[in-house]
Amino acid sequence: MTALQPATPTQETTPRRALTMSTIAFTVCFAVWTIFSIIGIRLKEELGLSETQFGLLVGTPILTGSLVRMILGIWTDRYGGRLVYTATMLTAAIATVLLSLAHSYTMVLLAALGVGVAGGSFAVGVAYVSRFFPAEKQGTALGIFGVGNVGAALTKFTAPFVMVAWGWETVAQVWAAALAIMALVFWFTTSDDPVTRAQRTGQIKRRSFASEFEPLKNLQVWRFSLYYFFVFGAFVALALWLPRYVIGVYGFDIKTAGLIGAAYSLPASVFRAYGGALSDRAGARTVMYWTFAVSAACTLILSMPAANYVVQGIDGPKSFQFAVGPWAFIALVFVLGFFMSLGKAAVYKHIPVYYPDNVGAVGGMVGMIGGLGGFILPLLFGYLNDVTGLWTSCFMALFVIVAVSICWMHLAIRRMERRAALQPA
Repeated sequence: MTALQPATPTQETTPRRALTMSTIAFTVCFAVWTIFSIIGIRLKEELGLSETQFGLLVGTPILTGSLVRMILGIWTDRYGGRLVYTATMLTAAIATVLLSLAHSYTMVLLAALGVGVAGGSFAVGVAYVSRFFPAEKQGTALGIFGVGNVGAALTKFTAPFVMVAWGWETVAQVWAAALAIMALVFWFTTSDDPVTRAQRTGQIKRRSFASEFEPLKNLQVWRFSLYYFFVFGAFVALALWLPRYVIGVYGFDIKTAGLIGAAYSLPASVFRAYGGALSDRAGARTVMYWTFAVSAACTLILSMPAANYVVQGIDGPKSFQFAVGPWAFIALVFVLGFFMSLGKAAVYKHIPVYYPDNVGAVGGMVGMIGGLGGFILPLLFGYLNDVTGLWTSCFMALFVIVAVSICWMHLAIRRMERRAALQPA
């Protein structure tokens, strides 16, 4: 089979190829999905946007990508990931081209809604990839697939240089071309997953559309969604917000800010594969405990604003200053990104185990809530900046979210343990 020859039923896609192509496609999609983290800074200057308007701009694609995840996941379960993945990429590519033609705030927001479809690719890839692997390997496989989050780092590494040289419009056009090419490559190098093939040949009966939503009644699904709201939603929000943050706090230029944002995004993406393997070996629950504990410590430190303190000492007043310097900041967000990457994989390790027949719907719902975090949090960050005047207010909000998450998780686990203890041996 040549490189661009479509796979046929006798030339079925191997699990390795399905995982490889899905991961590459998700990387390109994620790079497009987070494009406003860089070009949004230039648009803020050109359009004279407030902090809240900027937060809405960078969050709009995240909103679309979040809202479409559940329906795309269900469509993937019903019609197959190969078809839905390709259509998703082509749709987002068209919207990204149209973005380059927009020159008012309203037009940019409308184009951003279409660009956001690229973010829905995650739900498609999870449902598609999971069908190629047995349960004991799904954590590792989905962790590797999640490495596609590195697309955010690719945008931060390369987009500033393209934008400085040729303008933000060129960034949009190049990213759109890459996505369209990737859609074609994916279509011609993959085939349907085993379940979709069985459905089309009549070996498996397709469930009713209503039955796809049954698991969403479980409170456990919403608990997983809160976890993902932090480990993924906050990751996306910070990936979008950090360039703006370090420019405002430390006075860096756009290229340096992009590199710092990439220093955060890279570990939060690459180590997701390790998080999946670790969840297979040590258990997703253990990984989640470590993720929340370390994240709480990091966000607590980062939430403390620079201040001068005066205390009454033995020999009179003593003054000292506290501030998180740029190197300490980079180190802390690197650690935060690393543990978020482990948590992202651990959350999705749960889903095929608890809901093997509804990975698309449950994975789509969890991904939708997580993605909504990427939309809501930048808006919240901008609002808190406007209201409090404190740059560190964004980390204050994240500390509250992670504190609530770890408390709910611990209480739920203790309740499950008590129920298990009451069961007859």
